Amino acid sequence: MIVDCHTHINFAADDDIAASEHLEAAETVDACIVLADAGESSEEVNKKLSGYVGKHKEKMVGFGVVEASKDNVSVKHLTSLRDKFGLKGTVLYCSRCGFHPTHSKAMKFYESAEELGLPVFFHNGGVSIEANAVLDYAQPYLLDEIARSFAGLKIIIGTMGVPFVEQTLSMAAKHKNVYADLTIRPSNVWQVYNIVVAAYERGVMDKLLFGSGFPMNNAGECIETLLGFNMLLADTNLPTVPRGNIQNIIERDTLELLGIKEKIATDEEDKDAQESERKSKRTAKNEI
Repeated sequence: MIVDCHTHINFAADDDIAASEHLEAAETVDACIVLADAGESSEEVNKKLSGYVGKHKEKMVGFGVVEASKDNVSVKHLTSLRDKFGLKGTVLYCSRCGFHPTHSKAMKFYESAEELGLPVFFHNGGVSIEANAVLDYAQPYLLDEIARSFAGLKIIIGTMGVPFVEQTLSMAAKHKNVYADLTIRPSNVWQVYNIVVAAYERGVMDKLLFGSGFPMNNAGECIETLLGFNMLLADTNLPTVPRGNIQNIIERDTLELLGIKEKIATDEEDKDAQESERKSKRTAKNEI
């Protein structure tokens, strides 16, 4: 099963065009996680995301945005995010929104997320960090306290934590529930090579999740790059990575790994049960 763990849809653009482009890109994979973008109102952004992924439940899973230093981080509020909006995880933009990952209110958020089984995707690094973002807050080692304090919380470090890749590898190696999103730039072959080789040598290939970063890239091109970069080095003495190890990353069932697949199945069973109960009540009423 191929799961793209990192995609976005631009609701600021024409909704129909944005949806069409995202749907077309999603055809390459079996399922994808759609991350809400940081906006002025988390609730409005999450509402739009909920409406979109709700129409494509067989293919998409939504992660709602939480600005942990400002938003309501109670269990009750996050339960609403999960049950009312149908979102199965959360995404934080610490560097862009300017709050430390271990801000006191953020720590309360992680406690609530752990209790509800909501994975947390840290969208802090990448090759296109905005000028006003706080680069200090993008460093993956800052998540160590979170991983130690909430051992049951599933954590995903976005885009390998670039430019702090070594920190990301250390975090993935140290903590059982810390994963890294292998979202790459197909055009940056040398960077891709160094990241994958470093992960292989560190022994954390099983902690990498495939992502495209759509609309920045598309899954098809990313898959081709990952599977093909060894061929580019065929006439060199540079170390390579076994193709099977790379294939495992691409075909990893991220939804099951994060405990999301079980939640989706349970939600469907609950809905079927509720619909069956409503039908029974209607039948009983008609008989009366």
